[in-house]
Amino acid sequence: MKPFTISYNDYTITSDKALIPVEALHKWLSEESYWVKNIPFDVVKNSFEGSFTIGILKDEELVGYARLVTDYATLAILADVFVVEAHRGRGLSKKMMEVMLGLDWVKRLRNIMLGTRDAQGLYAQFGFINPEFPGRIMQLHQPSIYGDMNNTCR
Repeated sequence: MKPFTISYNDYTITSDKALIPVEALHKWLSEESYWVKNIPFDVVKNSFEGSFTIGILKDEELVGYARLVTDYATLAILADVFVVEAHRGRGLSKKMMEVMLGLDWVKRLRNIMLGTRDAQGLYAQFGFINPEFPGRIMQLHQPSIYGDMNNTCR
């Protein structure tokens, strides 16, 4: 899949992994996220390399990110979506979702799932709903795997 780079206002939105600083991604996820605090660098790097990713850059600084864990044919899990606080309120998360979900191959996926604590309104704009059959969805949840007993998506 050929990477793309587009301009949006004063930002760059890209799927080119060579332009997305993995160190900055790790720093934000391990220090700022509520879902993977203390995540080790090698885990972030492996997840980055094994996923379809989009980064938002401002003067080469990572200010937003999202990834799809996917088989590129039938399903995906949307994960690690964020915009750093100083850049929120500028339509970046909405634009990132618009770009990602507008890709031809993504439009053909049968099922895209995600978990969120507080961004249901954003995702609802793109057609996400609560599971139709929640009793059929199961998970193996290990919230303290990175050493933080308070690391939870609740």
